Amino acid sequence: MKTSLSDKSTLEEIRNRFDEDVERFSNLETGQQTAIDAPLAAELITQNAVAITPKAKTILDIGCGAGNNTLRLLQLLNPLDCDLVDISKPMLDRAVKRISEVNSGKIRTFQNDIRRAELQKNHYDIIIAAAVLHHLRDEADWEFAFSKIFQLTAPGGSFWITDLVSHENSFVQETMWNRYGQYIESLGGVEYREKVFAYIDKEDSPRPVTFQAELLRRVGFIEVDILHKNSCFAALGARKAP
Repeated sequence: MKTSLSDKSTLEEIRNRFDEDVERFSNLETGQQTAIDAPLAAELITQNAVAITPKAKTILDIGCGAGNNTLRLLQLLNPLDCDLVDISKPMLDRAVKRISEVNSGKIRTFQNDIRRAELQKNHYDIIIAAAVLHHLRDEADWEFAFSKIFQLTAPGGSFWITDLVSHENSFVQETMWNRYGQYIESLGGVEYREKVFAYIDKEDSPRPVTFQAELLRRVGFIEVDILHKNSCFAALGARKAP
């Protein structure tokens, strides 16, 4: 990553990009194609969320996009009261339309950043954050967000992450980044790789999966599990004590 944290995209810049990209995030089968193993990661977090909290009634989908992960969860557990958080109004509108077609539970939307959204503490049986936390910046920002998510999670509830990740060792980072580049090239060629890498450098600030697992424990979660990792993408989750 070449762009310093202070020069990364603002929330407004990120919102503008996602406002124009709703269609790409509306395919339940492929998910976000630039994320390696996106359908598998979504399947793993939703299956395990239901396994841990089979009587869940409430879900919070952070950075819900067009609603893919909530829709996958509803295939396994239905109905659910769904609270959807995203900074993009067009994404929220598409998510509500799709989710309401298959779910009789309540649906509420919050056009906001999770760090600012006013949500009920100790309320959500399942919380999902898919391809969104990489927009957090310094370590204090990450800890604030994870602490807030812990507070929002109901006792016995669970929190699930799929996301772009970095690596602790610089040589491993280079190796994995090159592998990811090869994957992106397979989707759209060298120019597409350069385009994706440019907006990642400008917009994202991922952290290692090890950092995130340790942070989950530090803020209070228990039973932290890494479900999957391939190159620069990972899926993990944790439970809050009953």
